[in-house]
Amino acid sequence: MNLHKPKFWDFKKPSFLAYLLFPLTLFVKANIFFSKLYTKKKFKKIKSICIGNIYLGGTGKTPTTLKLYQLLKNLDYKVVSAKKHYFDQKDEYSLLKNKSKVISLRNRDEIIKHAIEKNFDLIIFDDGLQEKKIDYDLKFVCFDSKNWIGNGLLIPSGPLREEINSLKKYDGVFLKVTNTNIDLNKIKLIIKNINSKIEVFESYVKIKNIERLNLSDRYLIFSGIGNSSSFRETLENNNFNIIEEKIFVDHYEYNNQDIQKILEIAKNKDLKILTTEKDFIKIPDNLKSEINFIEIDLEIPKKDKLIKFIKSKIDERN
Repeated sequence: MNLHKPKFWDFKKPSFLAYLLFPLTLFVKANIFFSKLYTKKKFKKIKSICIGNIYLGGTGKTPTTLKLYQLLKNLDYKVVSAKKHYFDQKDEYSLLKNKSKVISLRNRDEIIKHAIEKNFDLIIFDDGLQEKKIDYDLKFVCFDSKNWIGNGLLIPSGPLREEINSLKKYDGVFLKVTNTNIDLNKIKLIIKNINSKIEVFESYVKIKNIERLNLSDRYLIFSGIGNSSSFRETLENNNFNIIEEKIFVDHYEYNNQDIQKILEIAKNKDLKILTTEKDFIKIPDNLKSEINFIEIDLEIPKKDKLIKFIKSKIDERN
């Protein structure tokens, strides 16, 4: 979904506009209700994990999917990542393709069948918690700890695809941390009060290629991702000197004119240019030479606990 996220979505309390839009959330509630009437299919020949969200955009699903892919591959699982094909999400598919084996089709049911045909024993979906037809073996919800659940309301009054109480039906939560001033214990307490059995794992963004970037340079940064503030905070936490920032809508498709304007601003102000890896993929090849990107990895402090948890859940559902 390509959109500029309304600022009022992340106010601590609902605004007048949020309340004005509240009647429209009834359509979302109706969709959630009717989705419960579907009989979900369980696939016995392959184990499935879904990394998704209930907060719309910018929660770190793709980096988390790739992290789990690598962890489980190292444990000798024959694992594949997966993403339902969307025309406006080629960037995420390209990132998965560059860093993992991936299957992308227009139907998640067909994706699983294809993975079974290829003899994979474990599939990790990037997105798909709201899928009506598949009963995944393990379901994780991703949040950015700073935005958390925003104003706590459903779309379009707020940023939630489902109400927070939907955590009752999920197995685990990943809390992406870019701001160390956030009270994580408060968030964890809310989660545990909803579902005492759910496991919560913190993840921290690490810049893998920071040695190849000069921190003494002055930077123009740009991004077209779900949570641009997370990108900026990651850079600021690593002492990058940010002079100017350009923000585009999530999954924005850059054209030559967009990039030429950025190059011109940077030249006039003597700035280096930096973007996300996801955005860099979409830049026309002939204009990439003067633009750098950050390559990120996630650090999960309780990695061993996470692996043990995943294995126990997968084995439990054999």
